[in-house]
Amino acid sequence: MKHETTNAATVLKTIADMAPEAVLLAGAGRAILLQLANPAVGYGVADHSSFSADPLRRLHGTLSYIYALSNGTPAQRKSVQRQVQRAHRPVRSGGSPDVPAYDASDPQQQLWVAATLYDSACQVHELVFPALADDDAESVYQSYAVLGTALGMPANLWPASRAEFASYWDKQLATLSVDQTVANVAAQLLAAANAPRWARVLMPLARFLTAGLLPPQVRDMYGFTWTSGKGRILTSFFKLVSVLVKITPCGIRRAPMRYYLRRIPE
Repeated sequence: MKHETTNAATVLKTIADMAPEAVLLAGAGRAILLQLANPAVGYGVADHSSFSADPLRRLHGTLSYIYALSNGTPAQRKSVQRQVQRAHRPVRSGGSPDVPAYDASDPQQQLWVAATLYDSACQVHELVFPALADDDAESVYQSYAVLGTALGMPANLWPASRAEFASYWDKQLATLSVDQTVANVAAQLLAAANAPRWARVLMPLARFLTAGLLPPQVRDMYGFTWTSGKGRILTSFFKLVSVLVKITPCGIRRAPMRYYLRRIPE
């Protein structure tokens, strides 16, 4: 009995435990705008994306990908991998002297996209849930590498530890920039003019959360105004969400994940 208890205690949390929490969707806009602020990614999306015509398409695709890799069946994981790889195959941008060429199959660009998803999930999780134990936090971090490796990113490209990730993250933030082309793509995303009515109703909150959760220097790049008063509102909002999460059954909190997994063929 003692041996069994010890084994149970060593089971660490992974992406399968964190990713299903619907509240992490509060960081979706942050992740996408961070991706766009990488000049190569931003221009690649500008050249090939259709935010204005179908503003929810990228979100649906990203969530299907995350949920399948974190909690889907092997068949579902293979299905979304094929779909994403098929969609990314033609996505390339020639670049210029000032903007690196974009190639959706480029491992460094895949690393950046995966990094924004991990960091945004962690930021929201820390605002809503109790802090993870160090071992759990490291285990969750290591398991998030799958968001890049599933696309072909070499596993050794994912920083070896959270400390190395923090160093990588700071270096990447220093390389980000937002010009008018990228700002226009972001504006289309946050306007969601052609989105369903329910999505348009939620967009003011989504814009507020996106601006508030972005690193200050990136927030300034996009031209968002931010004040200490808005900061206090953001803090109060997440304190309320934290209370609501505690009293909300896990099945409800994870309903979006189940919805997306049902849409993915076995």
